[in-house]
Amino acid sequence: MRQLNSLSARFTSSLVSIVLCACAFAPLAARAQAASAPDGTAASAPAAPVADTAAAPAPMPTAPTTTKESVDNPYGLNALWSQGDYVARGTLIILAIMSMGSWYILVTKLYESLKLSSEARAAHRTFFKAKSVGEGAKGLKAGSAFRFIADTGLEASEHHEGALTENIDHNSWVSMNVQRSLDDVQSRLQDGLAFLATVGSTAPFIGLFGTVWGIYNALTAIGIAGQASIDKVAGPVGEALIMTAFGLFVAVPAVLGYNWLVRRNKVTMEVVRRFGADLHGILMGARMNAPAR
Repeated sequence: MRQLNSLSARFTSSLVSIVLCACAFAPLAARAQAASAPDGTAASAPAAPVADTAAAPAPMPTAPTTTKESVDNPYGLNALWSQGDYVARGTLIILAIMSMGSWYILVTKLYESLKLSSEARAAHRTFFKAKSVGEGAKGLKAGSAFRFIADTGLEASEHHEGALTENIDHNSWVSMNVQRSLDDVQSRLQDGLAFLATVGSTAPFIGLFGTVWGIYNALTAIGIAGQASIDKVAGPVGEALIMTAFGLFVAVPAVLGYNWLVRRNKVTMEVVRRFGADLHGILMGARMNAPAR
């Protein structure tokens, strides 16, 4: 028992001595580690960027991006309409109405002329082969110019009575009525030609008026702004000149269409007049050959 106590006392004293030695050498080890830390950091610091540089991939070259810019045209009809005053807009509206009216007349008169030509061919094929004037008139197309002339001449030949018409011989009476029907057909063919002539003669001057008005406004704006650079002058003056171009665009088709329709109506009326002359001769011959009552 005493031996165990002595051994435990010795073990305890040895343990205490070891702890005291560890406490004594701990500050010295901490100082040595602190002194050697800067050198180690300095030695290992350059290695880190090298590792990062080696690990990071090289950046890929990016393709150049092209951007398409949409530039609005500050000049033209849109700018003229949006920036123009009531006079400029009114001039454009008048020219537009003239243009639409001209093209409408050109299309409708062309259709009427082609229809009259086909009616003339049909009349020559059927009318003069009929047994009588009445039968030939019924064979013509209802509402056509040749049906109108044939009905007028036939009615004048069959109804020559009255106190006043007795003073006119039958030949003159029929001739007068046929001629009136021919004049009516010619008048119908000439409908709209006056409008084309008016447009062809006045549209350039209306466009020129719009040009003069636009240049006046442009010069006034330049004078107020006090700047006469090319960008201040080119836009308003160019927009004003569009009026002249628009006026010519309206006038040229009207003039060409007028001349063409006049020439075509002249040729068509020659065919119609020949039909009227033949009808008059047939009516006079039928009266002479008719049996006396």
